[in-house]
Amino acid sequence: MTRAAVITAPAGIREVEADQIEDIVLVRQSQSGDHDAFSELVRRHQNLVYSVAYRFMRDAAQAEDMAQEAFLKAFRLLHGFRGDCKFTTWMYRVTSSVCLTELSRRKRRGEVELPRETVNNLSTTRNLPEEAELKEQVRRCISYLSDRYATVVTLYYLNGSSYDEIAQVMDVPLGTLKTWMFRARKQLRQIVEKEVFFNE
Repeated sequence: MTRAAVITAPAGIREVEADQIEDIVLVRQSQSGDHDAFSELVRRHQNLVYSVAYRFMRDAAQAEDMAQEAFLKAFRLLHGFRGDCKFTTWMYRVTSSVCLTELSRRKRRGEVELPRETVNNLSTTRNLPEEAELKEQVRRCISYLSDRYATVVTLYYLNGSSYDEIAQVMDVPLGTLKTWMFRARKQLRQIVEKEVFFNE
């Protein structure tokens, strides 16, 4: 057990806030070069990071790779974490950024993203069910949006996050988020019409 793991919250601090206080302590220790403290942060938040990565990648192995990349990036950027938001919120942003960067890279290379279950189905049928194929096409269309718009659409529709949660993750006012979502939906609709329906 690391020394950070036995730190207790000051008297008068509500128990519900204790984990957040400990995260901040662990971050400060990590910033000072304590690798055990960062390992504890990874242990605490690895499930959250994997879950976010899976929502983007839709594949267990790829989600694991992206989760590792997210923590590596977090380690490199940790010196810039000032505590203006919760560490979980910051990790949410870092993970989303890593996944979107990877999806954009694959888009530029022309790679086609197919969920593992879709790949497995290819061995038993030559034609994908229309609904499943349409969902996959729409998901690929999201990758054509800007990183900002792709993030809000993914968090809302794929991750099931509320507007308030997304605004916190993106660190923007709720009104700004709603404007982004309106524009993202409009752009996505145009992309889907072009890529899915006009190309049939």
